[in-house]
Amino acid sequence: MTILVTGAAGFIGMHVSKVLLEAGETVVGIDNLNDYYDVNLKKARLKELAGFEKFIFHKQDIAKADELKQCLSNYPVRSVVHLAAQAGVRYSLSHPFEYAESNLVGFLSILEYCRSLETLDHLVYASSSSVYGGNKELPYSVDQSVDKPVSLYAATKKSNELMAHCYSHLYRLPTTGLRFFTVYGPWGRPDMAYWLFSDAMLKGRKIKIFNNGDMRRDFTYIDDIVNGIIKVLRKAPADGGSDSPPYTVYNIGNHRSEPLMKLVSTLEEAWGIKAETEFLPMQKGDVKETYADIDSLQNDVGYHPSTKLEDGIPKFVDWYKKYIKEE
Repeated sequence: MTILVTGAAGFIGMHVSKVLLEAGETVVGIDNLNDYYDVNLKKARLKELAGFEKFIFHKQDIAKADELKQCLSNYPVRSVVHLAAQAGVRYSLSHPFEYAESNLVGFLSILEYCRSLETLDHLVYASSSSVYGGNKELPYSVDQSVDKPVSLYAATKKSNELMAHCYSHLYRLPTTGLRFFTVYGPWGRPDMAYWLFSDAMLKGRKIKIFNNGDMRRDFTYIDDIVNGIIKVLRKAPADGGSDSPPYTVYNIGNHRSEPLMKLVSTLEEAWGIKAETEFLPMQKGDVKETYADIDSLQNDVGYHPSTKLEDGIPKFVDWYKKYIKEE
């Protein structure tokens, strides 16, 4: 089967593509290789995929709908894993138009491309735990209201879910949104806390701890995330008629809400370095705590995350040591 993976040079996109390729699937990867963070890291991820005979890559901006369709016109795509997006809560405060272009216009381009396909088994796309905004009820459940985002990034991800529902209703397009919870691991993103903390610790700088350290996150290891994505991809939502379109949304997390300071101590142990800390107030657009209710994902596809933070962080550290040596 031919599967389109957008954001293939990204953190999650590379890992998903690799697992699909190892399973014998043909993967068409697209990515615009923007400079939100080091492009060399994205290129290094693509080198990990280049050795697979069934991997095809195109540098392409998903927001350019006509170019996107032309680029993909010769491939018999049956499923789409849409992971391309402008990520990051804090960056959205200073670069709002980039989020509208990539996350709104870009997602519309993907929906229109999917609608143009004669046979599409399933569109799986990335949403975010950020959609829960300032919700106080924990763990976060997909049954909760997500109508009060506290960042533009979160607003674009909620918009993606609404847009997908519209296309599922109008065109019977099978769509599943996945609300990711703080994904970490090898080949990760340099703007994430575990990478920023590691870089600062290695260079003898203070690490910035927001909300004076009173924060918790549902840290989810990349292998668990990929396992869940693949399970979801294989099981498209059923079309239940006019009142029940083939549409669903899941949380995908670790179902463990860990203190931010536990991340710090775990990194200290893995690196063998004592971190110098700088405690700061909460940043705009951020939330105090995340915690995923994953019951529906467990029940529907058999998703069972197994990696604890104290096991996953050393794997990141081992990878990072090798990566910085090869730079």
